[in-house]
Amino acid sequence: MKGFARLFTTLDQTTRTTVKVAAMAEFFQTAQDADKLWCVALFSGRRPRRVITTTRLREWAAERAGVPLWLFEESYPVVGDLAETIALVLPPPTTETGKPLSHWIGELQRLSKLDEDARKAGILAAWDSLDRTERFLFTKLLTGGFRIGVSQKLMTRALAQATGQDDAALTHKLMGSWTPETTSWSSLIEAHDPRADLSRPYPFYLAYQLEDRDALGPPSDWFIDRKWDGIRAQLVLRGGEHHLWSRGEELMTDRLPELGRLVDFLPPGTVIDGELLAWRDGPLPFNALQKRIGRKSVPKKLLAEVPVVLMAYDLLEQDGRDIREKPLTDRRAQLETLVADLPPEVPLRLSPEVTGDSWNALARIRAASRDHNAEGLMLKRRSSPYLAGRKKGDWWKWKVDPLTVDAVMIYAQAGHGRRANLFTDFTFAVRDGDGFTPFTKAYSGLTDAEFREITRWVRKNTLQRFGPVRQVPPELVFEIAFEGIQESPRHKSGIALRFPRMARWRHDKPLAEINTLSDLHEMLAQYG
Repeated sequence: MKGFARLFTTLDQTTRTTVKVAAMAEFFQTAQDADKLWCVALFSGRRPRRVITTTRLREWAAERAGVPLWLFEESYPVVGDLAETIALVLPPPTTETGKPLSHWIGELQRLSKLDEDARKAGILAAWDSLDRTERFLFTKLLTGGFRIGVSQKLMTRALAQATGQDDAALTHKLMGSWTPETTSWSSLIEAHDPRADLSRPYPFYLAYQLEDRDALGPPSDWFIDRKWDGIRAQLVLRGGEHHLWSRGEELMTDRLPELGRLVDFLPPGTVIDGELLAWRDGPLPFNALQKRIGRKSVPKKLLAEVPVVLMAYDLLEQDGRDIREKPLTDRRAQLETLVADLPPEVPLRLSPEVTGDSWNALARIRAASRDHNAEGLMLKRRSSPYLAGRKKGDWWKWKVDPLTVDAVMIYAQAGHGRRANLFTDFTFAVRDGDGFTPFTKAYSGLTDAEFREITRWVRKNTLQRFGPVRQVPPELVFEIAFEGIQESPRHKSGIALRFPRMARWRHDKPLAEINTLSDLHEMLAQYG
C-alpha cells in the first residue's frame, strides 16, 4: 500500500505528463504482480463496490477522533472531500502492517460480507494501521468513489514503457470485461496476443485551432472539408477482421457492429481515418451518437433508431502498405477510388470537399456550420503527409464561435488538488418568471485571481450548506460559452450544454439582464 500511496502522491502533486508516466512506469516495474494488476484495474475504472455508507464513516471517524459529529460536519465542507477529512482528523496510527494494495482490496471484499458491527471494527483497525495518505486511499475505496486524474491512455503509455510493449497492443489487451479476480498480471499483460498486431492503428494526426488566416496563402493550396461533430476514429481492416479505434485509443469495435459490413466491401490491409456520425439521410446531432457510444452492448432497437456511419477523411494504409508519407492529394485520390462503387447502404461516406474562391467566402460557409451539424471547417495543406500527434503548419481546425448565454451563479463547490481551498465548481441559473432555474455547471475559464476573489465572496455570502456545496445569493453574473445545446429530460431546465465553461465574469451585467429559460429553449430549437 505504501508504494501505491507514493504513486498517488506523485500523480496528485504534478501536472507534468512526463512525471506521471515515469512514476507509473516505475510502479509497474517494481510492485508485486497483484498490486500492479489492481493498479491497472483502478486506473481503468474497475473500482470495488461501496462497502459502507458515508453517513456511518462520518460517525465512526468523529468517534475515533474524539470530536463532536457537528464539528466533523463543519470541517467536511471546508476540506471539500470526505476521505481527506477523515484522513486529517484521525489520530496517528498505533501500528504499521506494511501490507500491499492487494491485501487491502481483499479486506474490502471481506468487510462487505460482515454485519455492521464487524465492519466498523475492521474499518477502525484498518485506519489505525495506515498513514494519512493510505487512509485517504482506503476510505476512497471503501466508498466506491476512487478516481484519479490519469487517463487510461496515459496509464497505457506507462505500461508500454515499463514492459517494452506497443501502446496499441496493450490497449487491445486491456479491453473487455476482465477483473483482477478473473485474470492475472501474467495472463493479461505479459502473454502475447497475436490479434493485437492485426488491430493496431496509426497515431492520429491532430490539428491546432487556426491562429492567423492571413498567413495561409491562397485557398487553392488547401483541401477543405467540414469539421464534423462526431467522434474521430480509425477503421482498421486486416486479416478478414475489422477494428475501430477512437482518437483516445479506445477500441470501440463491439459498440458499432454495423461497421463490420465493410469487411465485405473493402480489401484487407485498409486503414481509414474519419469521423463517426449518427446518420439518417444526413448527420444527426451529437446527442444522438451519445446514445450509442455510452452503451457496451447495443440492442436491436437502438441500432435501428440511431444508425452510424464513418465519414472518411483520409487513407492511411492501402493493400497493407503504409502510405502516410504520400501527399494528401494522392491519399485523397486513392480514398475516392476505394469508396466510389460502394452501395449506398454501406455505412461509409466520403467527407465532401468544401470550396470557395476566397477566405471571406469560406468564412461565410464556416459561419453556417451548425446548419450541417458541423463544428466548423478543417484546412489541410494539399501537399501534407499524415503526421503523428498535434503539429502546426499543415493542418488547422477553423471552428465556429461558441454559443453564449449570461447566467447567475447559485451554488459553489470547492475544487480538487491544488484548488482544494478555492471555490471553482459552480452551478448557474437563468431567469424563469420571477425565479431562477439551474441549467448547467462549469469549473473552467477564469484566472486563479478571479477564483480567489469569488472564494472570498462565497465564504462571506453563504446562505446554506449541503455537504461541500454552498448556496449563494443570485448576484454574480457570468458569460457561459458552450459548443452545443440539446434536449435533456433528466434536467429541470430540459436542456444540457456541450462543453460549458465560463467565458468571463460579467461585472458590467445586472441580474435583470441575464438570459431566460425561454432564451435557452429558443436556442435549442435553432441549434439542437
